Amino acid sequence: MSATRIAIVHERFTEIAGSEHVVEQLARQWPDADVHVPLARAVGIPNGLSAPPVTTWLDSPYRMLGQRSYAPLTPLMPRSFRGMRLGEVDVVIASHHAFATQVAFATDAPVIAYVHSPARWAWDPALRAQEAGGPAGAAVLSGLSRIARRGELAAVGRLQQVVANSTAVADRISRWWGRDAVVVHPPVDTEGFTPDDSVERGDFFLLAGRLVPYKRPDLAIRAAKQAGKRLVVVGDGRAMTACRELAGPDTTFVGRVSHQELLDLYRRARALVMPGIEDFGIVPVEAMATGLPVIALGAGGAVDTVVPERSGVLVDTGSDDEVVAGFAAAMRSFTPADYHHGEVRVWAENFSRENFRRRIRDVVDGVLAN
Repeated sequence: MSATRIAIVHERFTEIAGSEHVVEQLARQWPDADVHVPLARAVGIPNGLSAPPVTTWLDSPYRMLGQRSYAPLTPLMPRSFRGMRLGEVDVVIASHHAFATQVAFATDAPVIAYVHSPARWAWDPALRAQEAGGPAGAAVLSGLSRIARRGELAAVGRLQQVVANSTAVADRISRWWGRDAVVVHPPVDTEGFTPDDSVERGDFFLLAGRLVPYKRPDLAIRAAKQAGKRLVVVGDGRAMTACRELAGPDTTFVGRVSHQELLDLYRRARALVMPGIEDFGIVPVEAMATGLPVIALGAGGAVDTVVPERSGVLVDTGSDDEVVAGFAAAMRSFTPADYHHGEVRVWAENFSRENFRRRIRDVVDGVLAN
């Protein structure tokens, strides 16, 4: 029996983030599969690919622009996916968060969409307003949003199987696309983030990740000030100045840190705080893999990953002031002794890279069996 021929399709390789780690694990599961992207630059290509990615005609103008920004080429993305030459394959896996499902128009093979989220900036006006950056940006995003929504809806009927990275994303797919989705949580490096019982827990809470508006770092910083608790903030981003202005005297900003420095902070903190709504949320699972409990907003991917009284606390949603008060109350009442760090670690192992590869392989096998 011949080996299954698989093509992997991804949005772009411009920087390494959660979706690129998904593609890396797909490539490790199927090392003979070609990975196709419209455009790529070296720093955005994950390490696990057995061969360079196959790019499209859009990569040439990207290089002409000095690979500084792909934004001017975004309107051309749908066309680049529709023109991809995948060859003779048995199944296509499209890693999607904006335009990748357009590859369904480029092949007669069954297409499985692994959806990090439907294009939230296209469907969610509130999020679009946060990201617009002024009237000109708002006009551009509005036009791109129409393109993205139209493209997603046109392609959805051609997808053999839709896979969501969390139940929150599955709910969005149901509302916006009218399709059911199975949930396969993305891979987390539980081998690189481990407990160390010799390290003593400190008296500070930890906030980690990019400081950008949609992650709502401002809410955690306000909550720490209200609660009178120490907070260490890891990361950088365009919201840094606003966050510093909100911070109380017990909040410390350390900027970007190395893997080892982050691991040390995870091992020494009382708990991680996550005030934003994430599609899934890699950072809280990394933290739990070290045995660190998480205080998270009870929405989005945290509902899948944070188990009250086992791996952390879920704070009720509400207005900004209500959320700040909820986090402040959780930080004041938090008792590390209420959590068994070994059990927190065991729970996090459910989201390991190995479990991801096994679950996505089962999805592919199911599609091929039909």
